[in-house]
Amino acid sequence: MGNSYAGQLRTTRFEEVLHNSIEASLRSNTIVPRPVFSQLYLETEQTLAQDGRTENDDEEDEEGSESNSPPTPYQMKLPPEGCCTTDGFCQAGKDLRLSSLASDPLDVPPGLMLVGVKSPSLPDNLLVCAVDRRFLPDERGLNALLGFSGNCMGCGEKGFRYFTEFSNHINLKLSTQPKKQKYLKYHLCRNNQGILVKGAPICWRGNDGRMRQIRSSLPEGHLTSDEQPPNLALTHPSHIPGCHTGSHAEPQAADVPHTLINGSHAVPSTAQPPLNQAGPWRPSATGPHPNAGPPKKRHKGWSPESSANSVPESTVKSPPSSLASSTLSVSSVITNGARSETASVQSSSQGSSTPLPPPELSVTVPDQLLNHCRLQPVIFKGHGPLPHLTGNVTEVLVSSLLQSCYLSSQTLPRVYQHYGPSPIQPLSTEMQILLTVYYLVQLGSEQVPLIQDLEQIFMRSWRESHLSEIRQFQQAQTAGTQGRHYGIETPSTLPGLPQHLSLPPQSQQPLTPSQLPWLAQLAASSCGEGVVVFGEEVRSLSQGLQKTFSRLMDGRLKNTNYVVIIVTSPGQETQSCVVVTGKHQCRALAESMFSPSEGLKEINLQLSAGVAQELIHYCNSLGQDGDMDSLLDSASVDTNEASPLSSSQESADERSCKNSQSPKETQSPKDLHIQGSKDAPSPKETAPSPKDKCSEYSVEWHEVRPIQLAVARKLLSHVCAIADSSTQNLDLGSFDRISFLILVPPSEVAYQQTVLQLWSSGVLRELGGLEQECVSQQDAERYVVKMDQSAKARIDNLLQEAHRKSYTLYILVHDHAHWDICSSSCSRSDSGLGLVDQLLNSRQVKDAANILILHVTSFPFALQTQCTRISPYNEIHWPSAFSNDVDLYHERMRYFGVSELLESTRSGSSLPLMRSDSSFESMASTLEERFPKLHSAVIRTIVLIQHYCVALMAASGRISSSHNLHKHTSVETMEIVQSLLTAAQQCPAHHGHMVLLRIPSLALASWAHRRLSTVRKQLGLEENFEIILGNPSQALTIGRTFTDQIKTWLKIQDAEWVPHTYLELEALPCILILSGAEPLGESLPRSLKYCDLRVISCSYLHRTTLEQELGLAAYLVKAESRPPHNPGPGSDVIESDAEKLSSTDNEEEEGQENRDSPLPSSQPLPSGPESGGVEPPSARSAISPNVPKGTLDTIQSPSKSQTQLQPLPSPQPYPYARTSPLPQHQPVLQSYPQAQATSQLQSQPQSQIQSLSQPNSQPHTQTPTQLHPLSQSQIPSKSASSSSSSPRAPSPHLSCSWVRGVSRPPCVLLPRALYDIITASDSSGLPRFSSFLPHISVAWASSFRPLLSKMMTCTEQSLYYRQWTVPRSYHMDSSNRTEGRSDNFHPRRLLLSGPPQVGKTGAYLHFLGILSRMLIRLMEVDIYDEEDINCNVQAEGVQYHPPNAPWPTTDIMKTMPFDYIIHDAKYDDISIVYCPGFIPSVEGNPVRQEDVYLRRRTARIKLSKYAAYNTYHHCEQCHQYLGFNPRYQIYESTLHAFTFTHLLLGEDIQLYFIIPKSKEHYFSFSQPGGQLESMRLPLTSEWSPDSIKSPIFTPTTGHHEHGLFNLYHAMDGASHLHILVVKEYEMAVYKKYWPNHIMLVLPTVFNGAGIGAAHFLIKELSYHNLELERSRRLEGGGDVWPFIILADDSCVMWNAVELDGRSGPVEQAVSLKHVLQHMEACPDLAQYGLCGIRKWSSRGHTGNKQWEPFSRGHLHDFLLLNVDRSQNVQYDQNRFTCQDVDFTLRLHSAGLLICRFNSFSVMKKQIAIGGYRTFIIKTKMTDVPTSVGPSQYICAPDSKHLFLATPAQLLLEKYLQHTSQKLFPLSTKNYSHPVLSVDCYLNLGPEVTVCFVSSRPHSVNISTTGLLFSGLLLCFADAFVTSGFLKKFTFLKGATLCVISADRSSLRQTVGRLELEEQWRFRLSDEFQTANAKEDRPLFFLTGKHI
Repeated sequence: MGNSYAGQLRTTRFEEVLHNSIEASLRSNTIVPRPVFSQLYLETEQTLAQDGRTENDDEEDEEGSESNSPPTPYQMKLPPEGCCTTDGFCQAGKDLRLSSLASDPLDVPPGLMLVGVKSPSLPDNLLVCAVDRRFLPDERGLNALLGFSGNCMGCGEKGFRYFTEFSNHINLKLSTQPKKQKYLKYHLCRNNQGILVKGAPICWRGNDGRMRQIRSSLPEGHLTSDEQPPNLALTHPSHIPGCHTGSHAEPQAADVPHTLINGSHAVPSTAQPPLNQAGPWRPSATGPHPNAGPPKKRHKGWSPESSANSVPESTVKSPPSSLASSTLSVSSVITNGARSETASVQSSSQGSSTPLPPPELSVTVPDQLLNHCRLQPVIFKGHGPLPHLTGNVTEVLVSSLLQSCYLSSQTLPRVYQHYGPSPIQPLSTEMQILLTVYYLVQLGSEQVPLIQDLEQIFMRSWRESHLSEIRQFQQAQTAGTQGRHYGIETPSTLPGLPQHLSLPPQSQQPLTPSQLPWLAQLAASSCGEGVVVFGEEVRSLSQGLQKTFSRLMDGRLKNTNYVVIIVTSPGQETQSCVVVTGKHQCRALAESMFSPSEGLKEINLQLSAGVAQELIHYCNSLGQDGDMDSLLDSASVDTNEASPLSSSQESADERSCKNSQSPKETQSPKDLHIQGSKDAPSPKETAPSPKDKCSEYSVEWHEVRPIQLAVARKLLSHVCAIADSSTQNLDLGSFDRISFLILVPPSEVAYQQTVLQLWSSGVLRELGGLEQECVSQQDAERYVVKMDQSAKARIDNLLQEAHRKSYTLYILVHDHAHWDICSSSCSRSDSGLGLVDQLLNSRQVKDAANILILHVTSFPFALQTQCTRISPYNEIHWPSAFSNDVDLYHERMRYFGVSELLESTRSGSSLPLMRSDSSFESMASTLEERFPKLHSAVIRTIVLIQHYCVALMAASGRISSSHNLHKHTSVETMEIVQSLLTAAQQCPAHHGHMVLLRIPSLALASWAHRRLSTVRKQLGLEENFEIILGNPSQALTIGRTFTDQIKTWLKIQDAEWVPHTYLELEALPCILILSGAEPLGESLPRSLKYCDLRVISCSYLHRTTLEQELGLAAYLVKAESRPPHNPGPGSDVIESDAEKLSSTDNEEEEGQENRDSPLPSSQPLPSGPESGGVEPPSARSAISPNVPKGTLDTIQSPSKSQTQLQPLPSPQPYPYARTSPLPQHQPVLQSYPQAQATSQLQSQPQSQIQSLSQPNSQPHTQTPTQLHPLSQSQIPSKSASSSSSSPRAPSPHLSCSWVRGVSRPPCVLLPRALYDIITASDSSGLPRFSSFLPHISVAWASSFRPLLSKMMTCTEQSLYYRQWTVPRSYHMDSSNRTEGRSDNFHPRRLLLSGPPQVGKTGAYLHFLGILSRMLIRLMEVDIYDEEDINCNVQAEGVQYHPPNAPWPTTDIMKTMPFDYIIHDAKYDDISIVYCPGFIPSVEGNPVRQEDVYLRRRTARIKLSKYAAYNTYHHCEQCHQYLGFNPRYQIYESTLHAFTFTHLLLGEDIQLYFIIPKSKEHYFSFSQPGGQLESMRLPLTSEWSPDSIKSPIFTPTTGHHEHGLFNLYHAMDGASHLHILVVKEYEMAVYKKYWPNHIMLVLPTVFNGAGIGAAHFLIKELSYHNLELERSRRLEGGGDVWPFIILADDSCVMWNAVELDGRSGPVEQAVSLKHVLQHMEACPDLAQYGLCGIRKWSSRGHTGNKQWEPFSRGHLHDFLLLNVDRSQNVQYDQNRFTCQDVDFTLRLHSAGLLICRFNSFSVMKKQIAIGGYRTFIIKTKMTDVPTSVGPSQYICAPDSKHLFLATPAQLLLEKYLQHTSQKLFPLSTKNYSHPVLSVDCYLNLGPEVTVCFVSSRPHSVNISTTGLLFSGLLLCFADAFVTSGFLKKFTFLKGATLCVISADRSSLRQTVGRLELEEQWRFRLSDEFQTANAKEDRPLFFLTGKHI
């Protein structure tokens, strides 16, 4: 039917698709799920196979198939007789051509849309038809239904159902099979004049034939982005320095923008749903759904492996330089000239269907262009094909980046195209060109164009022209949705287009081609010669280019930066291109073509070739002031003589307050003197002596800071969340220890730094039980590995070890995780890249269930793409320390990061901490023009080092001042050098500060190190400061003198010690030259004062790159070093809002957790953030802004903190080798500029604002300050610390600049170009660079993305990048494209992100420690460990059984006395049972409160392998046991009713069994699936080594999560029948948590009952079932097993006693299977009524000295009950407490044998919630538990009393327990006169003794002869209790009687029947009832006194 593109029906069942769609709808209320029915069609997302074709391509291609075989002939159906067969007309003779119908009104039925049909016989025109939109694809090439439906727009005939039929009707005259996707080519739409024009191409398969031809020649095989952002440099620029060819080819496939190519729209493989692109946007947590199946039709050469698209090594280049998100980088330079374009890429203008012009003639590039013009022009392709370049092509660069921007801005989302009555049109070609001219005109002479700005201008213009339609659409989409949405409205202002440049009113009149040239020239005229437009005077691009070249050679474009060539020939498409002719712009664009590694190679090449020597010689010349080398040689350097440094020095801190003035505005340094410092000795003169100590110096080896602790806990909670999820991805309960390996980048300093922090953290001592003495740094090195070639062996060893040790959890910490994210398949083996992908993303690591990966980075953006392996739920973001200016963590340190640096540039009240150096820039710019062939990094570095050398010469005092050296350096450099030299002299211990000089090229850095060292030596300054070369691949080396100095400061005794990290250089005066393409995570000391970044590259403008360099200056500042209400730049106001982009998601509990911690002693208490107070003006120096500048010299302004804080004493020094020698400070910014507001200052009263804005407003200055004279235009801004000569501030530590320096962050010097970019903000207030491409390895998914919002949290920012970025082909995540979302995320992978230097290493090390402790804790459990009570009875000395007897002997057991005394410590608050011969202790048992769980003694015991577990335990062995059996669906169980009759209840009892399918074999049914008949029981004679005969019943309530019902391990694999007995209202929750357990559901009437009811029903049901089984088994003979097990739900482990001759009984853990099988094998077991085991105690078996293996007495918690022999003794169904004591006493009195196996013990776990002992007493009036005293549990009958909603029996039991001393006053503490309790035991409190007797005939009772009772308790006395029976007992006079009955009448009957009134006196007021309402059936009782 011509529609074979769509594919066949999916194999997925309809129900699954429907379920998935519903689930997607429920999970998200912002993302519209894909339609259910469209999912039923196979619409694979577009991915190119190796040959460049998409998976859904058809065999036939347009204009030339790739196949060499002839096409299959197609026999077209002959037209009917007499019909029209003219091309362009339908068979009815009506005209269908677009040119004819363009202005006609056409009636389009609803649901149809106009489409342009391409006819082979009319190549220059389109045919108009109407097609049902359901059969057309969306903009992603998806969701088109099979088939066709359309109308003819000529004759009006409707209802064509086949495209074959329709193609015949419109006379397409085809020779091949008609396919709709081949001939339905364009949407048609009307322009502003109502003319029907060609619109966007119909997106069949995501690209068309021409695009396929282009890409088939490229090595990369799949698309990675939706629409290539125009601000991206192309992925693999093939560039060889010095061989620039003029021929150009298309960019590699990974970066090809999806564009309009001959009108066809290319769409990405991972396109987002249209609503995400166009309408309101909200980040989604999950990625797209790519399909990874084979192509629908097998293309030649396709194989399953080909989808990997392995790139030939020869084609792989390193990542692009990218001007990526910023400059128009050149992207299509091809080496060795010879490659021509595969196809010309061009765009069609709106409304034009004119043919393209013929190919143009070639253009010859003139010779000697570079030498003559001193620049290398860059040609940006625009619209139309660029002519071929010949001649000197190596000196011209060609880029298609601008063309990509044009094309992407014309590719509108379909939702905009077809919304409303008229579709929205993209920008026309003419408007794009005009906007480009506008943009170029407003650029400054030194600015390099940013393609991102141009793209935003296009978007803004387009939106403004269609504002109403877009708003209508967005309103329609947002209706009914909730939550915050991020629309894609453009900002009101754009960085690239100032407000005064108004956009043409496009909505009124379209811009015509004829108007374009003169409008462009008019715009260009405003900037003089800066932009030249060639328009009407050129007829072709080749003519325009030739004209440009000739003008360049003639020198007529000397002042021109850009030439715009516009060709507008009538009847042809408008063509354009831009030639960049500005020297600065051409250089920047050319250098941006290098990848970072290639750029460094080019620099090395230039240095090694000696081409930089001319520049070096040039810089050495000082003009009239001589030559540097000769001046240095002439300097008389006497090493024994002090350098006269101080003669022309000013204080370092005074210098630091200077503004960046031009040299002529700046005072000469020799005019600024420090009084009293002239005689300061050189450091080399003064050997360290006791008096030369700085009292203020202290290196704080930090403990874990509160915020690090909070982050460690967040990490732990995420790990626990993975373990607790239902995915079974991490079984924490199965691990008993952890091990870890920390992976760091290949930097020796970073490696040593991590080792040092690990060693000092104490984690290793916690892990392996290593003794503190033997934990050395060598031990720590085993846990840290550099990611170089040695890492593979280390990780392979770890994998092997992890495979062997499955009970160890291994954590791979990938620190600095953004460093190496290259795909291993795209990296050379010798490059050192791709290792992370090869090692961490391997199948072995992914499949290892005991390996957890933690990525740690300050810049997580590259790991947050559509193909990320990390779930958004596994991201942990560093929290903000402040929320609404409240310190959440009480930190002593305050983080100062990139956002604070930026804020300092905006505050205006102080000298910005971040600035550029104008004089350096002007000198470098001049030399760049003079040396056009040298790389700018070479020029800038040589100039900068020259400045440093001159500054050293000037500051040293060795060179005569007549040489005017100051004018040959810059003010900023002079300040840095003077501060460095003078700082160490001002401190007695010679403390100084660090200057960081960042030079990325190692070759340049080495040259700079040599040069500076030479100058230092010639000036005799070797002892003053050190110069350190920071080479990542080498260890740190410093001079011996400085090493000894550091050892003195740190009190290190080890003679061999040398510093290994920069952190150990604290307070050392030094210049650190840090090399390397990027910083690798090295932390810097807090003595860093200047961060000189003036020579870093301006070419690679990515967010990660910029923030990484700025992060070097991140700093932890003492929080108390400045007034809370004097924020100044960099204050916490910037961090106050935790919801800002730069902040993070602060969790409330973290704030609460830390809010109670005490304020640090050093925190200023008054005027703190909480008090809101401001220091009174008297404590400040309130300086009016109008004070004349001359008077400012002497004004002092002590800062607030200084006046309040006394210097803290230095902490006691510890031996370095034994303590934590590493400061935990690793301050940090990620992308978390802590967004800052200055409203706090503005809210102060004006007078306070004035005082706050005065000199001490500089952040973090703690010292009194002294100000320079400043120019009138300057505001007194930065506190300049005075020396000790200051008369008003005699603070002792002012002389040490290190002390002053640690209180303020370092200054940062930037290149001017970067400074302008970094300090600019977009309309939302975010720094402009934050919207740059986040990383070099990713690309934007679509240019129609929204902008980042300032209100986004870090989580939302992550989701933004996950939705809008895709990995490039060489990114390690590019291969992570699996079908379905669930497999994309690695289940055990976490990401910790936080700003640079903030302390992430300390946080994750602490996380490792607490995770280790938690695992140990998980393997332990709190066991009740209580000594037996009431054990002071003397041992009888009788040994009944041999100590090693395995089983009891019945005859012997009968002779053993029954021990009435209760020994279980849980019953230490109940009444003692009277036993003759027992003497209670004098003090008795301590009275315990109701809170029994928290007051009982417990011991922490490690779980054995035979433990019982709760629902939190997951392990592979348990899966089937817990119901994860592939044979059964989870939750597949049936409900069965079971009814039996019992006399006591007087009615039938109906119980329900919930029986899983897997457990049905334990029951017998009338038929399969029929009525439940009985529970199968084995015969007594049966025995199996792998089964337990007795059914196990566990009554439980409130313990659905914590109950220990998982007996798999306890049973050691033995089959057993386990039944949970639950209340009806808890049935659902127990079934949810334990789906594979059998449930016995109690009747509804027992919902409020106690444990007695459960035991009663279990026992009676078991006896009834025993009889049923006996009747069922009558034929087979044999006796049925009569025992059941009653087990508490907290029994966790079991032990057996082994007798050791020397040490006595020894206990060891055994399985429950062993215990039960041993007891079940006991001979004569049927003779026993009840058996049990001991309760475990760490003190063993106490009481008797000899070991008695068996005893008779009370049994608890774990019982083996003979339901046959105990048939006539029931549990009391009404009891809530002491039911086991009561039952045991009645069972013994009935003559049944009770035996306790002392050789076994049970351990009971403490479960602090739920259970049968949890009682809630509440009133009827409210459901809220109220405090009701025991005296209110009863009341007089018929009285008005507060009724309680509590069972009557519970009220009675509680009343008797708590008030028995009033009820039985004679019984209190009177053991010899107990209360007589007949037939039942009730707890009367611990002070009353109860004597139990049974009234049953033949019962066993104690002898009561001669015993006087102090009371009588009759509870529900039955017929066995008679007056004659009571008369056997003797009572004291005044003894108390208590008779309890169910109602008043039975109470009176009992009194009468038992003739109680004869001996007992009753009063009317002695009758009571429980405080229950009548409907709750209260209990009644009567008290009386014995006469």
